[in-house]
Amino acid sequence: MATQSVAIDAEAYFDWLLRVGDNCLVLGHRVSEWCGHAPALEEDIALANQALDLIGQCQLWLGLAGEVEGRGRTADDLAFRRDANAFRNALLVERPNGDFAHTLMRQFLFDAYHFELLAALKESSDQRVAEIAAKAVKEVAYHLERSSDLVIRLGDGTDESHSRLGKALSTLWPFAGEMFTIDSVDEQVATAGIAPLPSSLKPAWDQTVQAVLEEATFSLPEQAWQQKGGKQGVHSEHLGHMLAEMQFLQRAYPDASW
Repeated sequence: MATQSVAIDAEAYFDWLLRVGDNCLVLGHRVSEWCGHAPALEEDIALANQALDLIGQCQLWLGLAGEVEGRGRTADDLAFRRDANAFRNALLVERPNGDFAHTLMRQFLFDAYHFELLAALKESSDQRVAEIAAKAVKEVAYHLERSSDLVIRLGDGTDESHSRLGKALSTLWPFAGEMFTIDSVDEQVATAGIAPLPSSLKPAWDQTVQAVLEEATFSLPEQAWQQKGGKQGVHSEHLGHMLAEMQFLQRAYPDASW
């Protein structure tokens, strides 16, 4: 059973919770953009369910972030009333959907990381974090199983499916490294026993990714990884465009009820 975390700077803890929650929020919205547009009805339903899973997880993480911040902001406030430079998601999850192969590869690379993170967070020294992780990891285990299976099927499928997926892998690979970089916030939450250092998740991620890519008849790319990104508040124009759509109603009609 997890115990309450040791003392930690509230600002650092808040920032870390934003990182976890923003990853879910941004990717959840990206995946939701496929609703009604997926290449098959089964995929349309599956993607919609994944989006709902991620948004649900986001609500829990950002809700806890609001409590830690202590300024009375809710999960909705943090989701809809922050500008792009206040978001702390990884650059990988804000990449545009592209074709189905691009969306699938983005999902797989993140799922492999997300599963390892949540599995480790089940042992967090903060009971609230451990409880959220214990719930979320069951959903993400399915996400990873599904994305792994589809990567293998399309990678080892037709010439066109292999080509499209390979192009997606080359395009997205440089963004994967950011998930394992470490800064002072990561060090503080690790010292408090709240979360592992991101770098400690990489060996298991490597093993999963390499095994799936090999079965899908791909080799690991050789491109250099992006080292600085969203968790330092540095984002592409893609996030700003996405937030303009996602946040429009709340910003145009603050506190509206229906």
